[in-house]
Amino acid sequence: MVMSESRSKDAVPNGAAHSTSTEPHVARPNIGNRVTVVLGAQWGDEGKGKVVDLLAQDADIVCRCQGGNNAGHTVVVDSVEYDFHLLPSGIINPKVTAFIGNGVVIHLPGLFEEAEKNACKGKSLEGWDKRLIISDRAHIVFDFHQAVDGVQEQQRQEQAGKNLGTTKKGIGPVYSAKAARSGLRICDLMSDFTQFSERFKVLASQYQSMYPTLVIDIDGELSKLRDIGELLQTRGKEVGVTTGRKRRCGWLDLVLIKYAHMINGFTALALTKLDILDVLPEIKVGVSYSVNGENIPNFPANQEVLQSVEVQYDTLPGWNSDTSTARTFDELPENAQKYVRYIEEHLGVPVKWIGVGKSRESMIQIF
Repeated sequence: MVMSESRSKDAVPNGAAHSTSTEPHVARPNIGNRVTVVLGAQWGDEGKGKVVDLLAQDADIVCRCQGGNNAGHTVVVDSVEYDFHLLPSGIINPKVTAFIGNGVVIHLPGLFEEAEKNACKGKSLEGWDKRLIISDRAHIVFDFHQAVDGVQEQQRQEQAGKNLGTTKKGIGPVYSAKAARSGLRICDLMSDFTQFSERFKVLASQYQSMYPTLVIDIDGELSKLRDIGELLQTRGKEVGVTTGRKRRCGWLDLVLIKYAHMINGFTALALTKLDILDVLPEIKVGVSYSVNGENIPNFPANQEVLQSVEVQYDTLPGWNSDTSTARTFDELPENAQKYVRYIEEHLGVPVKWIGVGKSRESMIQIF
């Protein structure tokens, strides 16, 4: 799995001959920048939470900028496994102030449940409520948004014979409401609750008119929201792994990552979950796409074209040995080192971290 670290200045690609040296084959980024952005370079489940946990050890502030509790990150610290969906996973660092920005959509009962469950597992989340700041402009995900998400998925299946495979956490419906300026925000909940209730009922009735089978417990949900609003007020007014389904896995797709690099300008890559390849005699890497036997030069914008592409693979020898105990690049098997260097040369971006297990200690840092 590949993710990236992106900084304010792009690295300059500098290809070099193939070797197993610990020196990267492309230019290293300027490490003096003060802001680090972590981006998933594939389709999710790249291991972002683990990288954020690693970087957060040296950070003063961590920020979640978008998305909702459809996301899922697992971080292992001192053999304790923490699961995050809404909370920034960097909050495990007791010195960090964590922000949830206004681009995030928040299911409030889920947020508090997540925090309390993780706080019971270990000491890393002690005092989390004093270190978390939530934008009062963030939109709220209601239970009926989640119900609407499920109804829409069912309709897609019935009408088109396929669905999007959403997590049914209400993320799409609440972002639609945000775009239409009909959604409700944290600041609305913390203001006049009577006005909030009226707007809530109007929004609920709009969805019920669109989906006649939709059942909404208006009084029950408002009662929960009143309690949560009071809880937010009493905590200082500082309000300013998700589905359980099996992950779909495939070979590393360098065409997709090149496209992501073109958009974002990666300065370094984190190559996670290298250890899951330990038992394979050979490893394939997707290097180009073709349609009807003809190579296409770029990542296709058209969804129908993308679904019809054939992937051209390069095949590399596996290493058939355990990498989970490696703590430096030189301790990796020779073929594992060659695999990393192949990726660097193809993308023109240096690999900075390599994950060989779940724990924080299982992340090899190259530079």
